[in-house]
Amino acid sequence: MEMDLCNLSVIRSLMAEEGIAFRKEFGQNFLINPKVPQRIAENCTDEADSMILEIGPGIGCLTKELAIRYAKVVAVEIDRGLIPILAKTLADHPNVTVLNQDVMKVDLPRLVQEYAGGKPVSVCANLPYYITTPILMYLLESGVRFSSITVMVQNEVADRLCAAAGDADYGQITAMIGYYGRVKRLFRVTAGSFTPAPKVDSAVVRIDLYEESPFTVRDFAFFQNIVRGAFEMRRKTLVNALSSKLSLPKDRIAAALAELGFSETVRGEKLSTKDFVDLSGLLL
Repeated sequence: MEMDLCNLSVIRSLMAEEGIAFRKEFGQNFLINPKVPQRIAENCTDEADSMILEIGPGIGCLTKELAIRYAKVVAVEIDRGLIPILAKTLADHPNVTVLNQDVMKVDLPRLVQEYAGGKPVSVCANLPYYITTPILMYLLESGVRFSSITVMVQNEVADRLCAAAGDADYGQITAMIGYYGRVKRLFRVTAGSFTPAPKVDSAVVRIDLYEESPFTVRDFAFFQNIVRGAFEMRRKTLVNALSSKLSLPKDRIAAALAELGFSETVRGEKLSTKDFVDLSGLLL
């Protein structure tokens, strides 16, 4: 009989056996609502023959649900104290490989080549707030053709990821993710679903990556700098922000914006990903 990995007494017992405690520096909050990991796993991808890359498996409650549903799971866990616990909790799931590594230092193309065996690859993760954006961009910029990336993040981060151009929550990460795929909010997760309980609710979102990009960017680094410059100085008009960031003549930026139908007083949050792509092309 399998352990109930969302049971608080089971979690405490497993951690006590290994003499470890919750690690605040890793943003650890373990799920105690069993319906949540089930729903995340069910919504991760429609392709049962997938390899799932899980980031931060904790004690394995989501890992187990993924292993039941998908062909292969590779779980990357930074906390070496959790590795012996995962060996116990996932002993009945031979299709799981646990790697004690920092995902930000993993060679993702090599990992996928080694473990996927030609299967489609998706990502599933419960991301700590402090590193959400860096991990998402590391995944997206890795060159791996992920089918989807499903992440649980703080609710306010989900608002940002799912915002549309012009929304108050729209920002640099929103515009950049829009280059790679479409974001969909799946469901909310209350703070009481975790131990220790965080101060705010969370939400699960899925990024469905484009099989073929609808955008043509001649110079990706320049496009990135355009987006970055637009949001580093949000209170400035886009003309002033980009002139300062990229040392471009203001009249040239204003002319490019006018060609796209925008006023010279427009701010960056009004431009969609496509607008930024088109602007970068005009300014090259």
